Amino acid sequence: MSAAAGSCFASRSAFSSDWTQRLENCLDQGSRGSCRMTRLPGVQNCACQKPKELGYSYELWTYKLWTAHVRRHCVAAGHPTLQKLSRSKLHKILRKGELRPHKVRYYVERRDPGFEAKMATVLHVYKEVEIINDGLQRGAVRELGMVTISYDEKPGIQALAVTTPDRPPVVGQHASHLRDYEYKRLGTVSLAGLDLHSGRVIETISDTHNSGDFIEFLKKLEVAYPAHQRIGLVLDNHSAHISKETRSYLDTVPQRFVFVFTPKHGSWLNLIENQFSKMTRTMLRGIGVASKQELIDRLHQYFEEVNADPVVFRWKFKMDETFVV
Repeated sequence: MSAAAGSCFASRSAFSSDWTQRLENCLDQGSRGSCRMTRLPGVQNCACQKPKELGYSYELWTYKLWTAHVRRHCVAAGHPTLQKLSRSKLHKILRKGELRPHKVRYYVERRDPGFEAKMATVLHVYKEVEIINDGLQRGAVRELGMVTISYDEKPGIQALAVTTPDRPPVVGQHASHLRDYEYKRLGTVSLAGLDLHSGRVIETISDTHNSGDFIEFLKKLEVAYPAHQRIGLVLDNHSAHISKETRSYLDTVPQRFVFVFTPKHGSWLNLIENQFSKMTRTMLRGIGVASKQELIDRLHQYFEEVNADPVVFRWKFKMDETFVV
């Protein structure tokens, strides 16, 4: 163990020099050995360091490691009573400070300086769609001048190619489906556009997502909608969407398509992600197929089932309640 291991008991500048006294105070024993949770900042602050910074191989604390760390170094620091620190008392200290140093939560760093402006543009599109859809329901709007599509790709759709057929549940014997452990992974990419007015999905399935695939999808949209209607797409700025090939194609159909780009790392603003999430939680959950073609066929079948009973997705947050930290 390196000398750094005991630094939070000694002179580590990032924390208060008297933190051991604070810890000792918070562990002051009563007549029945109860822990008086009076002064907590020391142990809470020290718990905010990673174990590797104190000379351990661990990346994150465990209760066992943190308790042992305190016990190991408290005597040399002149606080022998801390040898009585238990896991339950440590848990109370961390809970008091709303700390979970044994866990990791993920977040997305904001790297787009124009995030707020782009987000506002996307949300205004959704508001316009909401107003138009309300007009369609009331009969105030008879025909759409522009249809709005929420578009994205779902890469890495994977299914397990089973080596033997699944065994079904059997009453009184097997409560669930049985599947052999041996398998082969099969994957593909689904490109899909969600019509925000009707809830219908226009999709293509491919092994790649390049400019050619995206152009083919745009051509499919051209066929799906009347020539006099403009087609607006809410999408990310993937290289295939802004490539030279894509721009060349768009020049051949002027005024037909309008792109509204979501900000970088702002995929959660794209409503098609709700459809993909639903597909992952339902149709793709536990899927097993015999071949890649079966996976493709079942994806097509899924979207046919969606279009047979479409659901219009709506942005559920009010614009003035949406903010970025």
